[in-house]
Amino acid sequence: MVAAVSAEALRKRYPGSGEPALDGFDLSVPPGTVHGLLGPNGAGKTTAVRILTTLLRADGGHAEIDGFDVATRAADVRRRIGLVGQYAAVDEILDGRRNLVMFGRLFHLSRSDAQRRADELLTRFDLADTGARPVGKYSGGMRRRLDLAVSMILAPAVLFLDEPTTGLDPRGRAEVWEAVRGLVAAGTTVLLTTQYLDEADQLADRISVLAAPKGGGGRVVAEGTPDELRSRIGGDRIDLVVRHAGDLACAAALLERVAGTAPDVEQATRRVAAPVSDRMEALTAVVQGLQREGIDAEDLTVRRPTLDEVFLHLTSAGVAA
Repeated sequence: MVAAVSAEALRKRYPGSGEPALDGFDLSVPPGTVHGLLGPNGAGKTTAVRILTTLLRADGGHAEIDGFDVATRAADVRRRIGLVGQYAAVDEILDGRRNLVMFGRLFHLSRSDAQRRADELLTRFDLADTGARPVGKYSGGMRRRLDLAVSMILAPAVLFLDEPTTGLDPRGRAEVWEAVRGLVAAGTTVLLTTQYLDEADQLADRISVLAAPKGGGGRVVAEGTPDELRSRIGGDRIDLVVRHAGDLACAAALLERVAGTAPDVEQATRRVAAPVSDRMEALTAVVQGLQREGIDAEDLTVRRPTLDEVFLHLTSAGVAA
């Protein structure tokens, strides 16, 4: 099966910059899936998207969209992709339907075809009741859904979403997530860059984590499903919050004996946490230890690591892929 998006050893350095924006970036995205790109500011996420969407030429390496080389077959690539940037690109004076008709005409659809496609997309993105309202009166989530609708006028095989929910409130983000899920269910491949770890967790089938820009940035340091990435830092974790700050040292020593590794200690929240291999055995041992040593616990839980913890671990430690 031909990958919907592929990149091998992409390199890019901007004039006058000290560090490369991309330094051996690799990627392979199967059709009909969502792939997340995560990384700190400056790690090269937007540069990678600009190269893959033919807006920027790489200094080296090779990339293809749906089997077409982005450097030598740019026109074929552009016919197969859609791009939603970080900020809404629609006209706020026009209403939603007129925006879609305008973009349809810019994409060389006939007037009747552009009008028909506008009506289809308004219904698809749950905007039919607002199609005659000026976009300036839309909520943030509605604007982003309209942006997604614009990107789908030509039904692209691959849709690039560059931080699509930046600045949206929780309701707006949920609306965009639901729209993205609908696109993928219909067969669209999505490459998503985001600063929100929960967004990648909600939407992405697989995730590539890019290194920080200093000391080896612009390359993938880990790749896998959200659960596979969580397993990189120890599977289940025990979180213990003690009622009295004076018990923190004893609680940390107890957790170290149970887990076999030094726990993380947060003085401000009176929390200690450590990875464990057998969750039930470890939980039982901690409860017994608390009772034996007279430590008063305010909270005790066993949980999977969050993507935030995975992200901080991988991007700060420079872990090899």
